[in-house]
Amino acid sequence: MKMKKDEQVKVSMFAGMLRQVRRVPRGKVATYGDIAYAAGYPGAARQVAWALHAEGNGLATGGSKQVLSSPAQGLPWHRIVGAGGKILLTGEHGFEQRMHLQAEGVGFLGLKVNMAAHHHSFFAKGVGKAAKNEGEKNIKRKSPGAKDARGQKKRAGEGSRVGEDH
Repeated sequence: MKMKKDEQVKVSMFAGMLRQVRRVPRGKVATYGDIAYAAGYPGAARQVAWALHAEGNGLATGGSKQVLSSPAQGLPWHRIVGAGGKILLTGEHGFEQRMHLQAEGVGFLGLKVNMAAHHHSFFAKGVGKAAKNEGEKNIKRKSPGAKDARGQKKRAGEGSRVGEDH
C-alpha cells in the first residue's frame, strides 16, 4: 500500500522526533519543545506528543501495534515533559511517568521536575550564544549615513586616509 506524500512527510517528521526522544539519557528529561527544536521543527511541540502517541499505536513508523510503555520498544517516552518540567499526562499515565522518572533518579520540586538539575541539553553549553553572536557579527547593517569627525555626512569616496588631519 502506497502512502500519500503528506503521510510520508508526517512519518518522516515523527521518525525524526522519535530519534531525538531516544537521545535523552537516563536521569535527564527534555520538554516537548526541546524535542521539536532538536528535530528541526521549532514550534512543533504538539506534534511531538502526536509522534509519541502514534508510535505507541505503531503508526509513526508503519509498524505493528505496540504498547507505549513497553520496555522492549526502547522509547523513553517518560523522559519527555511539558514546559517547566510539568508532567502533562493525566491519571495513571501521569503517575506511571513520575514513577519511571523517580526510578531513574530524577528529582521533583512539588509536581514539577527539577529542570535545573535534570534538563537534557541537545547542544553543547554556550554554543547557541556563541553562534548567535557570530551570526550578528556577519550581518551587514545599513547605517543612516557615514559621518566625519565634525558630524557632517561624508560624500562618496571620502574616508579616513593615513596622514589625513582630523
